[in-house]
Amino acid sequence: MKIVKDILEQKGHQVWSIAPDATVYEALKVMGEREVGALTVVDGGSLVGIISERDYARKVILRGKTSRETRVREIMTAAVVTTSPDQTVEECMATMTERRIRHLPVIERGRMVGMVSIGDLVKSIIAEQQFMIEQLETYITR
Repeated sequence: MKIVKDILEQKGHQVWSIAPDATVYEALKVMGEREVGALTVVDGGSLVGIISERDYARKVILRGKTSRETRVREIMTAAVVTTSPDQTVEECMATMTERRIRHLPVIERGRMVGMVSIGDLVKSIIAEQQFMIEQLETYITR
């Protein structure tokens, strides 16, 4: 059974962040440049929120606001759901499904050490299943 730590070892520990006083436009620009769907919001070294493309669509566009004038703090999710490196992939999938979220910052001893997305988890599960299929095929053909 894979854990979050295994995913981070393959994917890396890079987490892209933005300040709460930045504009939503600046956040979108970073997301586009880094090809990520969410950024952690960090203030003074502390995780204070998360902003995603979904936040932009639902809280800016649909409410008639503009991304150049709206601050990240106005639309970010402040109650950030996090995980630990020792959490299993299945537990993370259950959390994400239940909470309807797509990104989980990974916290170890009070420090952010990475982020996993629903895509990372699905990729991990598929790789594990593919390995199992190959093992079973080898066993059967012996």
